[in-house]
Amino acid sequence: MNARRIGNAGWSVVAVVIALVWAFPVYWMLNSSLLPNAVLNESTPRLLPFGGSLDNFKVVLDDPGFIKALGVSLAVTLITVVAAIAIAFLGALAVSRFRFRGRLGFVLALLLIQMLPAEGLFIAQYKMMSSVGLLNNILGLSVLYAAAVIPFTLWMLRGFVAGVPAELEEAAMVDGLSRTKAFLKITFPLLAPGLVASAVYAFLQAWNEFTVALVVMTEEQSRTLPLWLRGFVQASATREIDWGAVMAASALVAVPVIVFFMIVQGRMSSGLVGGAVKG
Repeated sequence: MNARRIGNAGWSVVAVVIALVWAFPVYWMLNSSLLPNAVLNESTPRLLPFGGSLDNFKVVLDDPGFIKALGVSLAVTLITVVAAIAIAFLGALAVSRFRFRGRLGFVLALLLIQMLPAEGLFIAQYKMMSSVGLLNNILGLSVLYAAAVIPFTLWMLRGFVAGVPAELEEAAMVDGLSRTKAFLKITFPLLAPGLVASAVYAFLQAWNEFTVALVVMTEEQSRTLPLWLRGFVQASATREIDWGAVMAASALVAVPVIVFFMIVQGRMSSGLVGGAVKG
């Protein structure tokens, strides 16, 4: 028993060390965002933000391009998440619940699409968006993002849908519910964790994506936050780089991701508990 406790304690220490190593870059970003540039350029790093302030955040918030880029990123991400989840969910239901000609080929096509390098599609995507007048357009970028995340999202949701026995719906229909009501009252709540997990994936992909936006969002007023952040760093590069402001900008870009995850984390937990009870 003692050896087992020592082993568990050892693994716990390893887990804590790994967690600290993983979290340190985030802490360093926040710590640097509170310190003036003169302190950050010292040869001895300051591990605690003593004497720090919010001046770096004020510099970022005073930049009009930040608010514009924030609005563009929020709009693109919202459209992408809603479109990807709706389409992928219906596709997952069709693949998991129905048998139709070409079903296997469709599933294999999803895997093959994931193997295509994104860089190989840039020229085609640019020409396509240009031909329909959707360059530097929120809808155009949202369509590209949704098309990129739907295959994997559908594949992920397919596993969740397949994990819910169809017999549950059939039993509810025997009790007098219609197929639609049986699905909404029995199956849909059990799929809540999968929908939340898929939404998190789509959100992260749309919020953090850089290269596709760089190709199709060429005008300054249509930049997303990653593009704005690159321009913010390049603007500082004409003089001594203001690392404090850059770190503050990076922290502000990360805030919506943290807020979104905090919101859906509780919903994911409630969905898992609800699924366990109803299952």
